[in-house]
Amino acid sequence: MTVHFIGAGPGAPDLITVRGLRLIERCPVCLYAGSLVPAKIVAAAPKGARVLDTASMTLGEIVAEMAAAHETGLDVARVHSGDPSIYGATAEQMRRLDALAIPYDVTPGVPAFAAAAAALKTELTIPEICQTVIVTRTAMKSSAMPDGEELRTLGASGATLAIHLSVRNIPHIQRELTPLEKYGADCPVIVAYRVGWPDESFIRGSLADIHEKVRAAKLTRTALILVGRALGATGFIDSKLYDAAHVHVLRPRRSAKP
Repeated sequence: MTVHFIGAGPGAPDLITVRGLRLIERCPVCLYAGSLVPAKIVAAAPKGARVLDTASMTLGEIVAEMAAAHETGLDVARVHSGDPSIYGATAEQMRRLDALAIPYDVTPGVPAFAAAAAALKTELTIPEICQTVIVTRTAMKSSAMPDGEELRTLGASGATLAIHLSVRNIPHIQRELTPLEKYGADCPVIVAYRVGWPDESFIRGSLADIHEKVRAAKLTRTALILVGRALGATGFIDSKLYDAAHVHVLRPRRSAKP
């Protein structure tokens, strides 16, 4: 018996990995985060499977379901949105499974920031503009941010910021990032709402005006905020990856023709 933590991706049912889907198809118990995981994904569970939406369940209740499945030798598909390694609350579940000696594994999924970049047809790392992506959030009702992870500190890097769980905290984001040299009031911002779902939408703006635009759209949840100079960048240099003059182990220097 194994508990399989599975990343379902950002919302589109066909963005789950083949491995993740195959596990769901054969697990007689399926626990899924119903507020963020499409019903079509868990509909792949076998006929007669115990399928539970964990949105209203406590951690103790979820682990109790896993323990009950373990007692009867039934594999569990524990389906999370996006990728389980990012804001999935999987570590606390794994800690309890370790204490109970219940085996588990993890199948990755497409994270929301990658799905958003794909939908926007953009690259988050642009040569000589930004080569770093920071995945973070801000503190509201959830646990506090550790010392040193404040937006103002992270923003000193000039990285593309993928800010989760913060669409109701945009004024704080503006206050933290606008004074910074590498961002500023005109820095591009894109708010990605329900990426991968049928009602997916994007709001483009700058640090100066994004709060007003989001308020007008009445977005209060399920949105990712991308901030950085890489967004919509033009006039940048080509990377060295495919440069004819750039020599590397897979493309050695070519001898001159006689």
